[in-house]
This record gives sequence, C-alpha cells and structure tokens, in this order.
Amino acid sequence: MPSLLISLMKWRKKFMRDWGKYNMWPLSFISEDNLLKHVEATIQQYGDKLEPYNLEKFNKNIIDPVKLIFDKTVYKFSWEEIVKNEIFRQRDKSNNNDIGYFHQRVFQYIAGCDVPASGWDVVFAKKDGIDISDGDTVSRVFVEMKNKHNTMNSSASGKTYIRMQSRLLADDDCACFLVEVIAKQSQNIAWTVSVDSQQKKHRRIRRVSIDKFYSLVTGQEDAFYQMCMVLPDIIEKTVFSTVASIVPKDSVISELKEIVQAENGSFALTLYMLGFSRYNGFLRIPNL
Repeated sequence: MPSLLISLMKWRKKFMRDWGKYNMWPLSFISEDNLLKHVEATIQQYGDKLEPYNLEKFNKNIIDPVKLIFDKTVYKFSWEEIVKNEIFRQRDKSNNNDIGYFHQRVFQYIAGCDVPASGWDVVFAKKDGIDISDGDTVSRVFVEMKNKHNTMNSSASGKTYIRMQSRLLADDDCACFLVEVIAKQSQNIAWTVSVDSQQKKHRRIRRVSIDKFYSLVTGQEDAFYQMCMVLPDIIEKTVFSTVASIVPKDSVISELKEIVQAENGSFALTLYMLGFSRYNGFLRIPNL
C-alpha cells in the first residue's frame, strides 16, 4: 500500500478519534445537523433505484447476455456475482445525478452561498469582495458545476462559455466558474474554450476544481478534505438511523434459479433467453 495512502488513513483515524473523544464537530463551515440532513436528502434522491430488482425490472431495457457471459468467464465471477454487478451497473447509470445533487445543494448550508431553483448551480456572494485570482476581486461568483472534467463535449462547452460571457456583460462585478468535482488536478485557472473555431479566454471565466472552490467559499484551504474525512461516518450514520429499511432485497438470482431448475437448463441459456428470446434458433421460455 502506498505510503501516502497509509498516512491518509492514519490521519483520518486520528481525526475521527479526536472528534469522538472531545464530542466536537470538526467542521466549522457546516453543522453536523445540516450535513446529516443533506446526506439523508441525497439518499432519498435515489428514489426508485432503491426499489428491489426482480427479473422483469432487471431485463427492462434488455440485457446483453454475451457480455455477461464474457465478463463472468474472464473475471472468474460466479453467476450470483455477475448478476449483482449488472444490477449495480444499472442502478449506477442514473446515480450520477443524485451525487450531483449532493455536491451542488450542500452549498445551501454554507455561508455566502445560494443554490437557485433554476439557472446557475451555485451563486457565491461576499460584501467585502472575493479574490478570484492574482488580486482580481469581485462581489459575486456564478457557478456551473460538473461532476467530471470530461462530461461536456465541445458544443456544450462553447454554449456554457457564451452563457458566462453574457453574465459578465450584464454584471461587471462578477466572475463565472466551471467547478469540476473530478478534475484532472487541483486548479483555479482561466478557462480556454473553442467557440466558432476560435480560442476564447477571459480571466473572470475560470475552470476550478472542487477543492479550490471550497477553499474560496470557506476561507479554509483544506475544507473539501475535511468534508471527505467525515462523510463516510455521516453516510453510515444516516443510513443506519433513517433509511435502513429501504435497502433493496433483489430477487433476480432466485428467479433465475427457479427458471433453470424448472427448465432443467443452465444459467447461460436462461440469460440468452432474456436477450434473444425472439431471435432465430432460440426457443422462448414462458413468462420472460
């Protein structure tokens, strides 16, 4: 295990031990009650993705049996593992929006920040000014937040940049940030974008990693790091105390086993029938 990871684990252990020892909440920029409330609201956003999967729901968009069989064999998974992995993949496809909800709306609990119902993801304002870079100070920062640095194509990037330009033209005491949760590196740089085949760049239109934005908003350089240190325990505490009853109990494996046994067949054939039951050469299994 890399030495940096070992050091991080040791520091987090001490961080959480001291929290418990002194019964003190370690974050000054958000209260424990508010973070618990926000984590609970985020989990509730998962909605029907927390509903149990039966065979009908599992095959709603028609699975790819060939891929599942390849994955099972190459990675040496059991049938149970490969089905669980596919269920997780299906749930995970739509979970990014829910995690985006967490990253965006947590700022409603942080001083100076507003999370509008529509429009910008976050608006940060400070009466005595916000130093965005190299002494350039503004009163307001308008934020477009993205989960990952590569989620926008060139067309989407261009439209976002033009929107930010329009904001600057309407308000000469502001800046616009593209804040990335998963950025390539910690950064607060002028955002360069190609618009109509021309490179555009403005010192007040900036590309900022989430840690730098937390630092700007809270005045604490490692604020995002502090949040990450307490988050696992807060999530566990929230799940245990409020939503443990909605942890899904999937029935896909048991239903597949029943079909295998009833047809005296195999898992591979049963999976084939989920995807290929109407194809030439495949006999259709009833009720699928």
